[in-house]
Amino acid sequence: MSIYDFNVKDTEGNDVSLSEYEGKVLLIVNSATECGFTPQYNELTEIYNEFKDDGFVILDFPCNQFGGQAPGTGEEIKHACRLNFLVEYPIFEKIDVNGENEDPLYTYLKSEKTFEGFDEDHELAAIIADVVSKIDSDYENNSDIKWNFTKFLVDREGNVVERFEPTKDLICVKKEIKELL
Repeated sequence: MSIYDFNVKDTEGNDVSLSEYEGKVLLIVNSATECGFTPQYNELTEIYNEFKDDGFVILDFPCNQFGGQAPGTGEEIKHACRLNFLVEYPIFEKIDVNGENEDPLYTYLKSEKTFEGFDEDHELAAIIADVVSKIDSDYENNSDIKWNFTKFLVDREGNVVERFEPTKDLICVKKEIKELL
């Protein structure tokens, strides 16, 4: 099984094979337009614009599972991201990343890289840990996505090489992307 074996839906409901991204470095993110981490869209856009000509792509999967912070249709979310954050990278249909209806792509990603903790230095780390612990008291011991803006880094061969929680400083994420390019 490889990342390239998966098909996802774009915001118009069309199938997209991830094999279209073979040979590229990917950052796969579950996003939300009304979250405390939503300002990461600005940094993600900067990273994308800096490295897109070097074979880097961000694949954005809106998810409404965490506090209902991704309301609207996939098309509405895509429009808001393009307008408010100047996002140019691909935005796909809204999905579930955990639970009974989770997208198979996320089942795979979580099996490749599990949760390793929140970055304690982030200003929202204690808050997010408290919120997540009320939802899942055993959250530290499972691979579920904990919140919006969890990211998976995939190398040019399709290997999932890193998982970044939303509290991970994007300067560190950018450094790891650059190393793969």
